[in-house]
Amino acid sequence: MRLRVASFLLFGCCVFSAAKPLRAQNGQFLYTKWCAVCHENSAESQAPGRDVLAKMTPEQILVALEKGPMKAQTLDDMISRAERQALAKYLSGKALGSAPVNPIPKSAFCSPSEDSSQNSLAGPLWNGWGVTVTNTRFQPATEAGLTADDVPRLKLKWAFGFPGATSASSQPVVLEGRVFVGSWEGDFYSLDAKTCCIEWEVAAESGIRSAASIDKRDGRLTVYFGDLAANVYALDAATGRQLWEVKVDDYPAARITGSPTLHNGRLYVPVSSREESRVEAENFSCCGFRGSVVALNAQDGKRIWKTYTVAQKPQPSQKNRAGTQLYGPSGVAVWDSPTVDVKRSTLYVGTGNDYSLPASSMSDSIIALDMKSGKIRWSRQFQPNDIWNRNCGAKDRDPAFCPDQSAPDVDFSASPILVQLKDGRQILAVQGKSAIVYALDPDQQGRTIWQLPVGKAGGAVWGPAVENEDLYAAAEPTGLVAVDLRSGEKLWSVASPPCGEDKSCSPVQNAAITAIPGVVFVGSMGGHLRAYSTQDGRILWDQLTVGDYKTVNGVPANGGSISNGGAAVVGGMVFINSGYSHHGAKMPGNVLLAFSPEGPS
Repeated sequence: MRLRVASFLLFGCCVFSAAKPLRAQNGQFLYTKWCAVCHENSAESQAPGRDVLAKMTPEQILVALEKGPMKAQTLDDMISRAERQALAKYLSGKALGSAPVNPIPKSAFCSPSEDSSQNSLAGPLWNGWGVTVTNTRFQPATEAGLTADDVPRLKLKWAFGFPGATSASSQPVVLEGRVFVGSWEGDFYSLDAKTCCIEWEVAAESGIRSAASIDKRDGRLTVYFGDLAANVYALDAATGRQLWEVKVDDYPAARITGSPTLHNGRLYVPVSSREESRVEAENFSCCGFRGSVVALNAQDGKRIWKTYTVAQKPQPSQKNRAGTQLYGPSGVAVWDSPTVDVKRSTLYVGTGNDYSLPASSMSDSIIALDMKSGKIRWSRQFQPNDIWNRNCGAKDRDPAFCPDQSAPDVDFSASPILVQLKDGRQILAVQGKSAIVYALDPDQQGRTIWQLPVGKAGGAVWGPAVENEDLYAAAEPTGLVAVDLRSGEKLWSVASPPCGEDKSCSPVQNAAITAIPGVVFVGSMGGHLRAYSTQDGRILWDQLTVGDYKTVNGVPANGGSISNGGAAVVGGMVFINSGYSHHGAKMPGNVLLAFSPEGPS
């Protein structure tokens, strides 16, 4: 980790090979040959489109290719320095050295006289991904400081721009009047929640998508988070000083998408990858990644255990029609933040699809792990033989890569939620890309108590919220649904407002949902942040976040699609990132927004 700013971007899908010297300086040729297959089909490949890449500086692109998550996809020495420079200049449309690395002015930082001490976990906070280790994403009234009557009076208080970023989606964490948030550029910030001045800023080795978790260790507060190169960090929350850094997986494509969960001195880290999105070029030797969960000692970062979601290491399986050796089983990424069951000393995670043949037994599953040892206590698979990769969408699909073109790709991208019912029972409420909500019995190996279809299978769903015995979930592709967790019956369902003639609009609301008493907040791919009444689903407040903002830190910024992380509601304020640019999102951006109520109540 370094001070100030470093630029990293996950492109998502480029596969490089040695190019002829004659073509080395031709950026357009290199892009067309090796990158266009993903970036010109960004809705399918989930890679940022050309419009997103064009907003970067050539320096940012170079760092992504040489040091960031794209390093593995350039196959190290298989593409020359000259070729990387040609690509950077072509994609950005700018000459090297044409933009500053860190445009944040000194005036954006808090004055030394301001109190930056942090010694307590007392007071209103949103800590971690789901605010509770059971991942309910429910904020009680005492912490929220906001009522349903306050919500219609919410107005923008400040905007903060992430320098050089072309995506903004991580879940903000708020504690003791400070906002802790990371960016896709790899920058991690501590901001004053009221004024948005920067307390401190550090740079990770790669982009940051996960939420942070904070705990008190040795008399000081420590903040933990992961990056898109599978590194985990511990920082002093008061100063930003690095305490330790650990790489939890050495596979080149490994990353941390879901947020690490902190409990009782241990950090539980989910490990994922986007390797399946690279399976397009015939010379790509798919696939070697295995998902996992890693337990670290929060004190020093030492590994306690690591449990893979694919039991055996990928072995040579077959060759594709180009003669490239393929490997399997592989995949089964863990995209979501682990859920803690203190009563049973158990950890729950949802898993993704298989990347290659042969199919494995724990893909598209809910898995229960012993918190002490990492041993798998039980697993429930909901969609066998879900072998999906980028080749499944190709017109000339190779059966060796993708045996079934209709593979559903129904990962569990949302965390399981452990719910305490009033009758004394506990259930696991889970939702995946299948658009089915399940209630599972944690005492009966995850036996299904009930299941309820709530829409059409499709894109990633990043998390329902639960208040008492009611669950609020995305109803793909365009709605919101409330479910009685005791019976599995719908309480109400509403569709998103239609887009009309606005072609840039998207009604999809798949961002993680946040609940407070009487209200649920949800962001949309169309850039709306909406607040719905929990009584009947009527809209209480609707804020379009798309557009340019004058930021407190002086960085040019704009809002766009909202997905992945949801709103953090703390101390009478609402914090949300706007500008998600992946998974088919059409409106990139780089802004963190804060809202608070104005006018008489």
